[in-house]
Amino acid sequence: MNSTAKILIPEQEWLIRDGNKKIGSIAKVKKGYLLLQRGKALPFKNLSDVKNAFGISIFEESIKKVKKDINGTIEYVIYDYPCKSKPYEPLYNVQKKLPLYTKRSKSKSQHCAGHYIIKFRKGWVKSFCPKLITLERYPYQGPWKTEEESKIALKKANQSCDN
Repeated sequence: MNSTAKILIPEQEWLIRDGNKKIGSIAKVKKGYLLLQRGKALPFKNLSDVKNAFGISIFEESIKKVKKDINGTIEYVIYDYPCKSKPYEPLYNVQKKLPLYTKRSKSKSQHCAGHYIIKFRKGWVKSFCPKLITLERYPYQGPWKTEEESKIALKKANQSCDN
């Protein structure tokens, strides 16, 4: 089996897939990790044991990346989408397909990483890392990884409104 594990909760829970097919999950427990598959729970001491036993590759690197610009400014990235500030509690909302994070460890307000366009009363507007509640209240398109992609989508959305 050559499967991949998608992160559900960083460093705690993963979903195991074989291509597009969901085949199990891995959960962190007090004494290591449990591989839950077909109604059976198999205990492991660490993630490398899971990988060696089943060939499951876990891609932790997709959670948070920090890039330093030439000017020395820091750019934070969650699931390959850029975000404004240092992310806390990053997660990926599978139903809405949104990379979410909070700006502080105790914050209840979630932000969406990436570039979006949002339709307000006056028309479509570009937005970088909007609050989740804004996207729930108004029609939107995105996320995009670059500002250029959002500019192209904004141009198309404004043209379709004019016609």
